[in-house]
Amino acid sequence: MVVIDSYPLAVLMCVITMLCWGSWANMQKLASKEWRFQLFYWDYAIGVLLLTVVLALTMGSMGTGGRSFAADLCQASAQAIGLALLGGVVFNLANLLLVAAIDIAGMSVAFPVGIGIALVEGVIVNYIRDPKGNPVLLFAGVAAVAVAIVINAVAYGKLPQQGQKTRTTGIVLSIVCGVLMGLFFYLVAAAIAPIAGLAEAGQAGKLTPYTALVFFSLGLFGSCFVFNTFLMARPFVGDPVPLGDYFRKGNPRLHLIGVVGGAIWSIGMSFSILAGDAAGYAISYGLGQGATMVAALWGVFIWKEFRTAPKGTGLLLALMFVCFVGGLSAIVYANAGAE
Repeated sequence: MVVIDSYPLAVLMCVITMLCWGSWANMQKLASKEWRFQLFYWDYAIGVLLLTVVLALTMGSMGTGGRSFAADLCQASAQAIGLALLGGVVFNLANLLLVAAIDIAGMSVAFPVGIGIALVEGVIVNYIRDPKGNPVLLFAGVAAVAVAIVINAVAYGKLPQQGQKTRTTGIVLSIVCGVLMGLFFYLVAAAIAPIAGLAEAGQAGKLTPYTALVFFSLGLFGSCFVFNTFLMARPFVGDPVPLGDYFRKGNPRLHLIGVVGGAIWSIGMSFSILAGDAAGYAISYGLGQGATMVAALWGVFIWKEFRTAPKGTGLLLALMFVCFVGGLSAIVYANAGAE
C-alpha cells in the first residue's frame, strides 16, 4: 500500500482535508431547491463508500509498504472491524444531528456548540491515544480555532433571521452532535495499526488505514437505513419525505451532485486518516476542523450570505480568519515543536 511517512506531505493532506470538509456542502446547496436533504444524503453516503473502495483497490493495494487491501482483509479481527464500523455509525448520527440543528436553530447556534465541542473533545481523545506533538502548541491552536468558530457564529447571528428558531431543541441537538462528532475519528484511528508496527505483537488483527476507511464507510452507509429513514418519516423541520421521492423526483444530475458531494467529503476523511500516522491523529483531526473557515469563505465570497449583514460584521469575519490562521499554524508547528 502507499504509505505517508513525510510530515510536510501529511500537513498538505490535512489542508486538502480542510478544503474538502469545508466544500462538500456546496453540492447539497446546489441541489437544495429541488431535493430535500434526506434524499441528497442517500447519494452522499454512496459517494463516501465508492471513494474509499476505489482508494483501497488502488493506493491500498499498490506499493511496497504495509499490507495490501486483500491481505489486510484476510487478517482483520472482528474487534478492529467493529471499531471502524462503529466510527461510521457514530459519524453518521452526528452529521445528521448537525444538519437538523442548523435547520432548527441556525448556523449561529449549531456550529459553535456542535463543532466547538467536537474540536476540543476530538483533539483531546486522539492525543491521549496517540500523544504526538507539542501539547502547548497543539491545544493553543485548538483554543484559537474554537474562538474563531464562536466569532463565526456571532457573525452569522447578525444576519436577518427568517422565522422563529426553536433554540432549546437546537442547542440540545448540537450538544449531542458535538459529543458524537468528537468520538468518531478516535474510533476509526483505534482500529488502525501504526504503519511501522504492523507486524509487532499487539497489532495482530488491526487494519491498515485503507481497510479501516472502507469499513467506516460501510458503517455510515448501512446506518442510513436506520437514521436517515427515521428522519425522512419524522423530520425535525418540514413535512415527512416519502422514500419514493428518491426515484420519482431524482434525475441523473441530482444523483451525481450527491455522489460527488460524498466523494469530496470522503477524500478529506481519507487524507486525514492517511496523514495521521505521520502527523499524529490529534493534529490531523484538529487541522481538518479548519473546514469551518473554508465553509465561511464559500459563504462570504461565493454564496454572498453576508450581503445583508449589518455594519461591523466584516470586522468580525476578519478577526475570525485571523484566529483560524493563527490556530491552524500553531497546530501545524505542534509536531515540529515536540521534536
